[in-house]
Amino acid sequence: MSGPEECIQRSLRRRHDQGQGGVEYVAMIGVVAAVIGAIVALTVPTDTAVGLQDAVCRIVNAGDGGEGCGSGDGGGDGDDDGGGGGDGEIPEAPPGDPFQPAKCLLAQDQTKTTVVVQILFIKISGSEQIKLQQWSDGTVTMERVGESGLGATASISAGIPGLKDWGGSASLSGSYMKGSGSGGQWLFNGNKTGDPQKDLELNLNDAKKFAAYLKQNDSCRYQSGYNPGANMGACQSDAASKKPDLDPELAPDVDITKTSTEVSGGVSFGKSFKKGKGGKDKDGKPTDLGNISGEFGTGTMTEDVVVMRANTGPDAGKITFVYTFSVDAKGGEIAQGKATRMQQVAVTYDAKTFDQEEKDGKEHRPEKLVITTSQENGEGAGVQVGAGANVPGTPVTIDVGGGGGTINSKIHTESAEVVLDNDGDSKLVEDWLRGRGDFPAGDALPSPSDAAEAPDSDTGPLERLLHDKGKLSRLDYNANTDWWNASLGIGFGISAGQITAGFKLFGIDITHEEKNQTITGDPTYATGPKNGGARPWVEWKNCTQTKPIP
Repeated sequence: MSGPEECIQRSLRRRHDQGQGGVEYVAMIGVVAAVIGAIVALTVPTDTAVGLQDAVCRIVNAGDGGEGCGSGDGGGDGDDDGGGGGDGEIPEAPPGDPFQPAKCLLAQDQTKTTVVVQILFIKISGSEQIKLQQWSDGTVTMERVGESGLGATASISAGIPGLKDWGGSASLSGSYMKGSGSGGQWLFNGNKTGDPQKDLELNLNDAKKFAAYLKQNDSCRYQSGYNPGANMGACQSDAASKKPDLDPELAPDVDITKTSTEVSGGVSFGKSFKKGKGGKDKDGKPTDLGNISGEFGTGTMTEDVVVMRANTGPDAGKITFVYTFSVDAKGGEIAQGKATRMQQVAVTYDAKTFDQEEKDGKEHRPEKLVITTSQENGEGAGVQVGAGANVPGTPVTIDVGGGGGTINSKIHTESAEVVLDNDGDSKLVEDWLRGRGDFPAGDALPSPSDAAEAPDSDTGPLERLLHDKGKLSRLDYNANTDWWNASLGIGFGISAGQITAGFKLFGIDITHEEKNQTITGDPTYATGPKNGGARPWVEWKNCTQTKPIP
């Protein structure tokens, strides 16, 4: 797996940043860019650092188009229509168009709780995520995935020169996590009236009833007064009475393994407190009592590799590798801004065949490729603060922190999906993944907008495949995210001038996030090539036929 993983991540890093659909990133605090630039320099090789620094620069300076951010490799502003279309009304799709995707995601409610425990340099994480999704064909899905991980982390902090009196400081950290998890999905499609809008309403009602049943059933074992026996049975029986009349289909159960590499940095301002006369240490200096601080800006770069083996459901017997590279930045203590850029590649194989090919050392043959890009920008009210105290006479500190807020944002997503139904296409994709033949390592990742444009002499084999056979789509969403965070840490630090190096003896961090997103704008997909080879963006009727239910 190391071959395709390395090549994919290089492709994602070197991909030129392309604005999408008029959606602009919120401008981030400049000092965060400097912090992240320092992180990159400290944690990754020079050749890789160039691409990462360029990606961060483009996100932080997107307000002015990302000018002056490295050499790049071109890229437009994303407001053109690729294969045409102009600024007028969106053209209608031709009837029976084979390039039109069957359905789209209309709305999603997502709840995620993450708990991270750190003991010395060891980091342990656990999370549970629940998604309720509405689809344009009238169906509803509910997913629940639990995940745990183990890894290592380290950090360093420093005072910002010239801001000592203001309590300005910056922190750099890096971590490596490897995790596993399992999940399930329930499909609600029992109501089939012939009207997708009516079906969506009825299926969503069934899904909400089922979610309430699961929640009460899970809580039975924890409620006071209930224990294994009659009381437990009574509780579960009451929960079962609230299930919908039409049971959902269960699909699929998935075995998940995940490796994640993350680098992050932050800037905070605050006030330290010292005890003067009568409270000096053995060197005659005032005793350091502790500090309070507010988080001013943070930035994170994450690389994830997720392997999913489906045991049941329509994808049973398939194995999918999902490679994701994302850059995230947030700034402000009270009025907060957020920007995220994500690029993802998912490749699906027949699991049994893949395992045998791996054992025999043979080349693999993927069955499907999906490329997804998204960018999100938003702002809202929130606060993230912390306080710390020193244990007298020791280098041990105790820190507590917490915060919460709401972010209103816009999300633009693009997707390209192609079924690899012959050996030629399958080999082409596998060669691209592994950087073989016509695909040198780090070959650029084509975006769906790129694939809709007319091919020219610079068009590579993969982009041409997506142009000729891929189902290309573009969607926009409005999103609202409510979040809160709480943390406690016991640390050990050694200071030398402005630099503080240390580690946590123990720490726990809990984050809860509820995110609701709803489709907006005019969903489009790229129809077949026209004169000149361009693929025009047209109305996605399979997506617009149904409206999301609040």
